[in-house]
Amino acid sequence: MSDETPVPPAPEPVPPPPPAPDPVIQNAAQQAVDRAEAAATRRRWVTLAEVVGVAGLIIAALSLWMSWSDRRADEQEKQAEKASESKARTLVLLTATPEHGGARLALKDEAHAIQSIDVRFPAVLGVSAQTSVLEPHIQADWFADAILQATDGGPDAREGRLPVLITSSYWDADKQRSDSAIYDVVWQTEGRVLRGRTLRLKGVVLRERTSQPARLEALWAREKPKPSS
Repeated sequence: MSDETPVPPAPEPVPPPPPAPDPVIQNAAQQAVDRAEAAATRRRWVTLAEVVGVAGLIIAALSLWMSWSDRRADEQEKQAEKASESKARTLVLLTATPEHGGARLALKDEAHAIQSIDVRFPAVLGVSAQTSVLEPHIQADWFADAILQATDGGPDAREGRLPVLITSSYWDADKQRSDSAIYDVVWQTEGRVLRGRTLRLKGVVLRERTSQPARLEALWAREKPKPSS
């Protein structure tokens, strides 16, 4: 074994401190950073202004559209009201006054001078269509036999309704117009001492504003007198 004492390693050299930054370079770098931040801030403000501007345009466009939509809705409503009023003026509403003890009904419309009417009866009755000119009216003898036959065998005094399709013609200024609707002719039967029963008319009631013959048949199937038990 050697008697020599080990020699400790030499300490590592300490690196010299970094050189101090050049003040000019440091100042230039700081200015560059400041300019970048300022530019970023300006861009943010520009972007916000653009967003606000676009939002303003959208709001203005929406307000304009809503205003236009409201005006259009108002105009459509006014046009619909005018059309409804015009349609209402062309509709006929017949009323009836019994004459000659119920042998006939004189018809009139307060709003129109009716020149003629065509009266159509349910087909199952076998009654021909009738026309009345100048003085519109419905006569009991047009369909009396059919009603008396349908009520034969029951009590002498009965009452019911006969649906008929009436087409009324009239002039509106220089236009000839017509209106069709189903009316109920209200009738009653009465017994007579020597001549059996008779049919009298009491009035008319507007039933439906339609011109469909099939609807007339359906209504008569509901209104026709029931056989006596």
